[in-house]
Amino acid sequence: MSLYTEWNENLKNITTQEEYQEFFKDYMGREAECYKKILESKNPVIEGRIKDLSEKNDMTAMQYVGFLDGANTSFKEQLDLEALTDDSEIKAELDWEKLLWNMHDAKAEWLYGMDEWSNIFDDEKRKQIKKDFNKSKQVIAGEKIGRNDPCPCGSGKKYKKCCGK
Repeated sequence: MSLYTEWNENLKNITTQEEYQEFFKDYMGREAECYKKILESKNPVIEGRIKDLSEKNDMTAMQYVGFLDGANTSFKEQLDLEALTDDSEIKAELDWEKLLWNMHDAKAEWLYGMDEWSNIFDDEKRKQIKKDFNKSKQVIAGEKIGRNDPCPCGSGKKYKKCCGK
């Protein structure tokens, strides 16, 4: 069984709210520490054997693959997580802006709010990314069709006599 499959099976086996909270409290702390190390080093490249990287970050190999799963959409080239084993060698480069954007998208305030981001972006750049993220989530309503306007389906009838029924 691959580490990624094991990670997903572990998540599926959580049945109670208490187990869920305990699991994620532990995992999120480890995940935050992992990101802190990456942001402090200012090195966007994660490279090495899964076993070594997990030990270096005080995680099990399965937890580290869970971390990679969360970060996978922020890599310049995504990893094939299903193929990863303890001895797999990886080299993945993070896209800093994409990573910060994805952290906002995941509503992971404990990650995008870390002070270590100041090593990567100044306050203005971080605010701009947050602003752009918020703007992308706004829904803009289209023009309202009046009941006496021509129907948008192209029938030539008034809206009230066609699709507005």
